[in-house]
Amino acid sequence: QVQLVESGGGLVQAGGSLRLSCAASGGTFSTYAMGWFRQVPGKEREFVAAISWSGSTSYTDSVKGRFTLSRDLAKNTVYLQMNSLKPEDTAVYLCAVDLNRYLTVTTTTGEYDYWGQGTQVTVSS
Repeated sequence: QVQLVESGGGLVQAGGSLRLSCAASGGTFSTYAMGWFRQVPGKEREFVAAISWSGSTSYTDSVKGRFTLSRDLAKNTVYLQMNSLKPEDTAVYLCAVDLNRYLTVTTTTGEYDYWGQGTQVTVSS
């Protein structure tokens, strides 16, 4: 059973930065893609960014140029550096792992196999 643990959320003023971490453990997997999604009450879960095992990345338009993915394969950990945060970035951020892709990533929530519990990010104006 794969477990994902997010950390790094918090309260920040608009224009500030946060770095989220997602650490994967358990199970047996050699290649995978990891994605970040966010969700606010009453709305559907929204794709934010993802990185494939091969290193390909994808970002939703609203975060391009502000958010950056990186990873430590030895630690099975992916980081989401979030700069120039805006109040509309406020959400619960969840990471997810897709065990079926190597070169590409998907933005579809249903394609991910395991999910973390999420970490709250609040950006004040």
